[in-house]
Amino acid sequence: MNVIENNKHRIENDKDTLSNLMRRVKGESDRARDFLAPTHDLQKGTTDDGLPYVVMEASKGVPTQLFDINEVAFGQISSNAGIDVRTARRLQEKVPTEFDSVINALWRKTPNVRMLRTHDNVGPSSKTVVGSNGKLRAFVSDKFKTFDNLHLLEATLPQLMESDAQWKVVSGDISDRRMYLRLKSNVQTGEGANVNDVMANGIGLSNSECGSGSVAVFQIAWTLACLNGMQTQNKTRSSHITSARDSDDWGLLSGEAKDADNKALELKVRDLVQAYASRENFDAVLESMRLAKLDVIEGEKSEAVQSLGKVLQLTKKETSNVLEGLLNTIGQAGYSSGSPVTRATLVNAVTNVANSSDIDDVDLWQSRGGQVLNLNRNDWARVAMVA
Repeated sequence: MNVIENNKHRIENDKDTLSNLMRRVKGESDRARDFLAPTHDLQKGTTDDGLPYVVMEASKGVPTQLFDINEVAFGQISSNAGIDVRTARRLQEKVPTEFDSVINALWRKTPNVRMLRTHDNVGPSSKTVVGSNGKLRAFVSDKFKTFDNLHLLEATLPQLMESDAQWKVVSGDISDRRMYLRLKSNVQTGEGANVNDVMANGIGLSNSECGSGSVAVFQIAWTLACLNGMQTQNKTRSSHITSARDSDDWGLLSGEAKDADNKALELKVRDLVQAYASRENFDAVLESMRLAKLDVIEGEKSEAVQSLGKVLQLTKKETSNVLEGLLNTIGQAGYSSGSPVTRATLVNAVTNVANSSDIDDVDLWQSRGGQVLNLNRNDWARVAMVA
């Protein structure tokens, strides 16, 4: 952490977004404990108030533990038992005792080793089971690689600080499922599809400590007028899968075991940040956006959005959001009345949806913007309604 705190002036951070994110990530890291346990050593229960919990029997010098279960871990327990999550929630609400019995019977009859990722409690809460040792935040395979949010930030931020790109934090946040950090360059800029459409190079980082996603490093092209961000094709994901651990590792997972998993991935993400932060990569994106201006929508705008929704396999609600994003886009400065709607316009329409999305959906919409930019000829013809 010292390297980040000593050099934070190298990354512009107007609203203390990065500082606040680092404090939260460090706090969660300090409270984190990971256990490996065979399921026959586990027992699920429910309090009289309807709160689900898991008891892990004493083993390998670790005393008996009781953990509250959050929504992510509940879904993973259900999936591991072969029960649809929506059905499991209904069973938990309507017949909790019977549901507990089913889970416990499956754990005993078909045992498998799971990693229990937990956070120690920070204080009493009405949603905390009496006697709880912490919160079960993930119920994942024993092959899960514990490359955590702190590992990702410590591996990449020094690289960004040494860059000539002069990075500025755009957004950074963390949910029960994922952490995100997005930055833009103050000097790597250029003209996009329109005269006043200045774009800036960007870097994005994301990670899930609970099995809801991979470690990801990606390039973002920011449209500065509206701060829409489009994820380019320069995106690399690394899974949280490592080799299976043997019974000697059961119990509280040591820091040494985790560090052995993470060395190679730390080097990989550093190299990716350096590559995606290059001017050469950004210039290629700018050229793609300028070419996208030449792909004109031939039909009605609303019909084009409906076709785009089918190509991207969007829901009706999502397609409606894109149409609203299109109206927002053509209403901005730089889009004169009567100007044609182009592929570049649709890129901005799709990425505009990200600005009003939940934290865990921003990544999805920024990725979809990149999909629009790179649609193949046949799919684009469906959208543009070109015969």
